[in-house]
Amino acid sequence: MIINMKLGMVGLPNVGKSTLFNALTNAGAESANYPFCTIEPNVGIVSVPDERLDKLREMYNPVKFTPATLEFVDIAGLVKGASKGEGLGNKFLSNIREVDAIVHVVRCFEDENIIHVDGSINPRRDIETIDLELIFSDVEMIERRLDRTKKAMKGDKSLAGVVDFLERLKAHLENGKPARSFEMTDDETEWIKETPLLSGKPVIYAANLSEKDFTNNIETNENYKIVCQHAKEEGSAVLPICAQIEAEISDMNDEDKQMFLSELGLEISGLGRIIKEGYSLLGLISFLTAGEPEVRAWTIKKGTKAPQAAGKIHTDFEKGFIRAEVVSFDDLMACGTMAHVKEKGLMRLEGKDYVMQDGDIVLFRFNV
Repeated sequence: MIINMKLGMVGLPNVGKSTLFNALTNAGAESANYPFCTIEPNVGIVSVPDERLDKLREMYNPVKFTPATLEFVDIAGLVKGASKGEGLGNKFLSNIREVDAIVHVVRCFEDENIIHVDGSINPRRDIETIDLELIFSDVEMIERRLDRTKKAMKGDKSLAGVVDFLERLKAHLENGKPARSFEMTDDETEWIKETPLLSGKPVIYAANLSEKDFTNNIETNENYKIVCQHAKEEGSAVLPICAQIEAEISDMNDEDKQMFLSELGLEISGLGRIIKEGYSLLGLISFLTAGEPEVRAWTIKKGTKAPQAAGKIHTDFEKGFIRAEVVSFDDLMACGTMAHVKEKGLMRLEGKDYVMQDGDIVLFRFNV
């Protein structure tokens, strides 16, 4: 099974993280009729909802239907001092190191029956508690890298630029700011790849609201505004969400779920919105392959050229790439059949320099 994206869910105790994790993973498995898979108690694999793929399945009635998949990791064990090994700190940090992006669940609702670990609702403080643990870990890594680079610079003066960069980054981190808010040149981005930083991971802040605020008063919720302001300062994304609502709809069938969402004025569920934001943050798109044997979604980086996209299916496709026969999803839907697409001249023959577009339906021709 190919995992297209790995999202780590973090948050302090009693913010609704586990409720949201359980709702999203269960909902994802059901909505796409894809078996829920639990690898460990805190890991769930779900299919990526894609209406285009569903319509292709109706059109071809394939033997096999394979949506893109992603992995949610419910990262637990964070306490203050995690970066120093407190609690499950080391496990917490190693789990974060393995994910592509972080979904940080922040509590934005008041409820006297649910005690906050710090005694009060304060989104900025809660965010900083987790950020600082990641930053402390990153500072240690940068210090070790600096020591090595300075020693190497004695025999290679060209490393002076790297040393300067690392010192500026270290100062930024020591000011309590995450690496993701530090502007880097293309060269600096390459240099830091050797030292992947936890606070450099892309973040989606899931602002967990009460059902009342989520359905009526999102913009008047002061806690939500604080999360939005914080995210804006560091260039991260924010999604208002209600874990309680997601839990309520997780067991519904598709029809009831859609009706419930429509009543709330929503087009897609929280799972769909998180996935959409995750794809955007990581620069991912999907191309599709369709026929009676199989209808399938393939996830690639935006900007990927046709031969490399073909290589996602099989390395032989890339090695022996001849051309790509490409149809846009909208053109196929408008024409009704692939035969009509060809009759109207809407199938394009693309070569090695073609940059794949989201929703391309492709047949790769190759020879090895």
